[in-house]
Amino acid sequence: MFRRQTGEQVHETRGKRLSFLLLFGPGYTGSRIADALRAEGWGVATAGRATPAPDVRAAIARASHVLSCAPPEGEGDPVLAAYGDAIAQGPTRWLGYLSSTGVYGDSHGGWVDESAPIAGRRGGRIAADGAWLARGACVLRLPGIYGPGRSALDRVAAGKAHRIDLPEQVFSRVHVDDIVSAACAAIASNASGAWNIADDLPAPQNAVIEEACALLNVPPPALLTLEAAGLSPAARAFYGENRRVANGKAKRLLGWQPRFPDYRAGLRALIAKTSPISTSTPPAIASADQR
Repeated sequence: MFRRQTGEQVHETRGKRLSFLLLFGPGYTGSRIADALRAEGWGVATAGRATPAPDVRAAIARASHVLSCAPPEGEGDPVLAAYGDAIAQGPTRWLGYLSSTGVYGDSHGGWVDESAPIAGRRGGRIAADGAWLARGACVLRLPGIYGPGRSALDRVAAGKAHRIDLPEQVFSRVHVDDIVSAACAAIASNASGAWNIADDLPAPQNAVIEEACALLNVPPPALLTLEAAGLSPAARAFYGENRRVANGKAKRLLGWQPRFPDYRAGLRALIAKTSPISTSTPPAIASADQR
């Protein structure tokens, strides 16, 4: 069922019209966005797979803002397939969608910004990304997401971390709290179009694992070839792409800045909440070649 918040009259973004958000897919990231807006006085309803369709349509009929965090299903978007017409006919004045930087495919380690061609193996995600853009939505394209309970620290502690012998492999990532602040900035700016939301320092996955091991004071796992690591097909596909994600557009036009500009800052903040480890050493400055 929906979870509703009273007192939605507090937050206003355009004139005197009240702000009410309907959020599809309240998972790891979506639930945090919903909580942040509730804290600002927004009315928020969330809809998941089990939410009855009449309840969803009732919420659409009063939603000033709609944000979908739901992943694609097959070759399309489940939210637009079920409720696209109702959303188009409703009072919504802002649409948002959380997508993936995977829509850019493999750039062989090069930088990608929002003008980069759409390619790659994620057909369903590409179709959903394009469908929301065609409706005038604000599409936030996200790289690997980490945060409390879902980071290299947790994988190392559980003995599930890997170091793969691919020295030229580079990825981008983003802390979940920085996604929340970006979504709030996009809503406040009434933004539309595509936006990359990533930290400032793309880095090899091995470097992230090694930093987590250092913070936990444990030796890093053995360096393995991709074939010897015994990874799942999805994990192997992850290592089949190599790109750096540029975040300059969001910084310039949304006024957004990542609170955690690199993985070192993010991991140190996470461990500071769960361990007495010293965090007095400042994190490294983000790469100057970020565009």
